[in-house]
Amino acid sequence: MTWARRFARLRRLIASVLTGLAVLTALLTVRPAGPDPILVAARDLAPGVLEPGDLRAAPVDPPPDGALRSGGIGQVLATAMRKGEPLTDVRLLPHMPLPPGAVAAPVRIADRDAVRLIAPGSIVGVLAAWEGQSAQLVADDVRVVTIPASKDEHGALVVLAATPTQAGQLAAAQAGGSLSITIKPSP
Repeated sequence: MTWARRFARLRRLIASVLTGLAVLTALLTVRPAGPDPILVAARDLAPGVLEPGDLRAAPVDPPPDGALRSGGIGQVLATAMRKGEPLTDVRLLPHMPLPPGAVAAPVRIADRDAVRLIAPGSIVGVLAAWEGQSAQLVADDVRVVTIPASKDEHGALVVLAATPTQAGQLAAAQAGGSLSITIKPSP
């Protein structure tokens, strides 16, 4: 084989390799980038204040509406989240406004197991029982705002959206009695 033939073959091989590289580069350039990372739960989370280590960034395709890409730390998580679940704006307490004229009324419900049956958004009635007396309805049709995590042995803390009058009645009943709930059906 002559030198000219070898050079022509080598030139064709180099041209083919360079053409392949050009096609590959073009494909990589026009390929859509992966999804921007959003915040997801780093572990199972209970309602309450989000702390460093509770969230991590992860690509989710497609991201849900309202997904947060940053922030979250220091805000109040209104509902529990499973590990890997995306954090959205409606999960945070500031995005669950109180109805006009309502106040947030924290109350301690005696039966922790009963509180496991409700979630933020549930409508409940609150009963108070004093020693030697029948239970009385203290506040009716109040919405659960959040259920903060608590290690207290004396019941479960629940934050309710109540009128100022209901909040006063709840505080008075809580001071001397034991509170329980009735659960209303969802509208």
